[in-house]
Amino acid sequence: MDFQISIIIPVFNEPYIINNTIEHLNFLRTTIRTEIILVDGHISQTTLKAVKDKTVQKISSPKGRGIQMNAGAKAASGKILLFLHADTYLIDNAPELIIKTLQDQSAVAGAFDLGIRSDKAIFRLIEKMVYFRSRLTRIPYGDQGVFIKRQFFEILGGYNPMPLMEDVDLMRRVKKAGGKIALVNRKIFTSPRRWEKEGVIFCTLRNWTLILLYFIGVPAEKLSKFYS
Repeated sequence: MDFQISIIIPVFNEPYIINNTIEHLNFLRTTIRTEIILVDGHISQTTLKAVKDKTVQKISSPKGRGIQMNAGAKAASGKILLFLHADTYLIDNAPELIIKTLQDQSAVAGAFDLGIRSDKAIFRLIEKMVYFRSRLTRIPYGDQGVFIKRQFFEILGGYNPMPLMEDVDLMRRVKKAGGKIALVNRKIFTSPRRWEKEGVIFCTLRNWTLILLYFIGVPAEKLSKFYS
């Protein structure tokens, strides 16, 4: 079967949440043919072993989100690649929106708006800030569900093997190559777990600082020491 969209999920020790994410993807109301590719960077492959769905393509890879996503892309058969975080849920018509966006807007890549699965008001503020930041820079981040035409992804050479900022680096290279990046005016929803674990204010300010330092030229290898 030819798939239209390959959903590539890099994971590292996520056995307790991965089946919920896969189940959510399987219950999306969509007519688009999709495949799910799970790429585990943990040496014990705990996440792959936990997967119940036999239709999911499971790949073991060296650790590193960019490395893992490249491995998933290499195994993919879809013409469009969607890179999804393990704790992020799509909306029902997301596959249709991806195809429509790439067709109607002459774009080669894109992403959704960020939604956070929490009722706390502070997260609505974060969502708004991400909304405006994305439209100002035209550089979406990985938790926004980055999608890209497979052919263009291969022309760029895929993700660079960086310990951090691999998503930003890819989007910057898309722009440098003259490719248009579209933003879908609909939210996909990620877990608030990292903000809640580290503290909303600390996590947000730390992330802003790291991205600013990256944009002014500090290597990702150095910045990764401050992001665990």
